[in-house]
Amino acid sequence: MSPSTPEWLVTAGLTPYPDALSIMEQRAAAVLAGEAQELVWLLEHPPLYTAGTSADPSELITPRFPVFPAGRGGRYTYHGPGQRVGYLIMDLARRGRDVRCYVHGLEGWVIAALARLGVEAFRAEGRVGIWTRMGGSEAKIGAIGVRVRRWITMHGFAVNVAPDLSHFGGIIPCGLPDYPVTSLHSLGIAADLATLDAALAFTFPAFLETLSCAGENET
Repeated sequence: MSPSTPEWLVTAGLTPYPDALSIMEQRAAAVLAGEAQELVWLLEHPPLYTAGTSADPSELITPRFPVFPAGRGGRYTYHGPGQRVGYLIMDLARRGRDVRCYVHGLEGWVIAALARLGVEAFRAEGRVGIWTRMGGSEAKIGAIGVRVRRWITMHGFAVNVAPDLSHFGGIIPCGLPDYPVTSLHSLGIAADLATLDAALAFTFPAFLETLSCAGENET
């Protein structure tokens, strides 16, 4: 039986990170048990840093905000107001059982949504994240970090709409010291979270289609 369209939830305000982890865990267990549908959850966090399973303590430069172990793949990242975070609870047992395909599709979804806002974003060989051009250099505008357990996904992506970019200075984001972090507003794109959400919703069906390419990670 084909999976149904996931529930789409947007939470206003700032969601504490421990609360988000708890909700994701509960929903993942319910999806695994067949007691709940898949979920796309869009939210914001208060200022904080998260540490992925490959986090190097030397990359935590100035922990001016709380630091939380995330359980996802990857290294340190920042979340805060003005950044759209998307958490996906998806059942890959019904969508191809291919983690690499899922991560690649997730990247493509964010890239396609940004294109609708006039931003040329792309993957960069050997560098994790969602990238764009800023002047004569390349800058990171989004992150992907996932966890897959018993074919149920958790975590997802973060896109910088209008966060305080100085907050990234407390860490080496995703272990890449030689590249800056940017945002839609820094690129001159006058979009808000709702505008990005609309672009994500428009491009979401195409993302679901990519999950048919059957056969943990910060990207």
